[in-house]
Amino acid sequence: MVHQVINTPHAPQAIGTYSQAIKVDKTVYLSGQIPLIPSTMTLVSGDMASQIRQVFDNLRAVAQAAGGDLTDVVKLNVFLTDLTHFTLVNEIMAEYFQPPYPARAAVGVAALPKGAAVEMDAILVLPT
Repeated sequence: MVHQVINTPHAPQAIGTYSQAIKVDKTVYLSGQIPLIPSTMTLVSGDMASQIRQVFDNLRAVAQAAGGDLTDVVKLNVFLTDLTHFTLVNEIMAEYFQPPYPARAAVGVAALPKGAAVEMDAILVLPT
């Protein structure tokens, strides 16, 4: 089984011992993304909606670097430091995804890297 490392300058560079994504056959495992601006590696300023959109933009950049797009996501994990933002995630997710939506989990957590309020990771399966 060959593991292909996926890396793009259009998404934040890894801030630890991990890859932006790993591709195995047609399956791509995207590492967690927080709302970092790729060019500055700083958290996006603004409200929670801006943070959520930045995370989806980062995930899309990595998915595209792997040869896919968000339409290929089959599983999405959402981590929130405040679950009152769950409804907002749903609203913004509808801007990025069309039915059938991917399987998803939303988990409340105590803290995230760099003080972020949201993080998401995903699994996508590339088309044949």
